[in-house]
Amino acid sequence: MRLAVCAEMVYTDLPFVERVRRIHEAGFDVELWDSRSKDIQALKATGAVFSSMTGYTSGSLVDPDTCDDVVRTAESLIPTALELGVSRMVVHPAELVDGHAARPAYRSTGRMWATGARTLERLGNLGERHSVTFCLENLNTILDHPGIPLARAKDTLALVEAAAHPHAKLMLDLYHAQMGEGNLIELVRSALPYIGEIQVADVPGRCEPGAGEINYAAVAKALAELGYQGTVGMEAWAKGDSDAALEAFKTAFTVYAEEKL
Repeated sequence: MRLAVCAEMVYTDLPFVERVRRIHEAGFDVELWDSRSKDIQALKATGAVFSSMTGYTSGSLVDPDTCDDVVRTAESLIPTALELGVSRMVVHPAELVDGHAARPAYRSTGRMWATGARTLERLGNLGERHSVTFCLENLNTILDHPGIPLARAKDTLALVEAAAHPHAKLMLDLYHAQMGEGNLIELVRSALPYIGEIQVADVPGRCEPGAGEINYAAVAKALAELGYQGTVGMEAWAKGDSDAALEAFKTAFTVYAEEKL
């Protein structure tokens, strides 16, 4: 497994490029959110490996009136992704504005399902042309993202399955899944063929592994036993010191590999 850290959420007292440099020097890949405000040349100069970035800027995957905006803005971001060497571009079930639902919807419809699957397939075709993969992230609607339809892991997994495209995968966020569904190890097992990347944070608080209730050592063991060789990204706030948070993340996801040796 490769380990990545979201630069938006740690070392928050430092300039963004310095955050990226710190993460890279600690031996991790780097996750980004919105790349449009970033100094791309300065980011490249750090030598960091960039794992993923936000892959659209407007529109809703499941809304027939705005789904074209998702594809259009996704295509506009591909040159940045290619320049940074990003292989996974993250999309969500519906449009977010500052983390909140742009147009809250509390009931899903068959039309939403059909639109979401078709739009995700279109993104897969776009990704195939440019050698990137679009990853649909599950979200929790209990605390962080109320009003986002088809946001649960079982729903996003079903959309990825329906799209049936090798360049359309699941960004399986275990923090969000724990908030809304739980049973994380069984979820990982069932989703494994469709996972593009896994993101982690602990509950409550959305801080590093070990800061809350999730047994991430058991999750790491299950991933190792399943033969998962993809990326696990820490999309989490540091509960205290950022260096300590990165070390806790690394410990949680390397201990079982060492034991097997």
